[in-house]
Amino acid sequence: MFKLAKNFKNDESGAVTVDWVVLTAAIVGLGIAVLATVSGGVQNLSGDINKQLSGQGISTKF
Repeated sequence: MFKLAKNFKNDESGAVTVDWVVLTAAIVGLGIAVLATVSGGVQNLSGDINKQLSGQGISTKF
């Protein structure tokens, strides 16, 4: 496996450039998919945290 990765890295033909572009596009697409999936839950959680922190009182008397 390491030999394959090393050969892939050292190959300087144009096909390797196309492979890297495709791999990079796939990684970016996966990142966007994860962001779209997680963003709703993060917004809900941040709203819950905001409600909790807003409802807290600070006591200045000891």
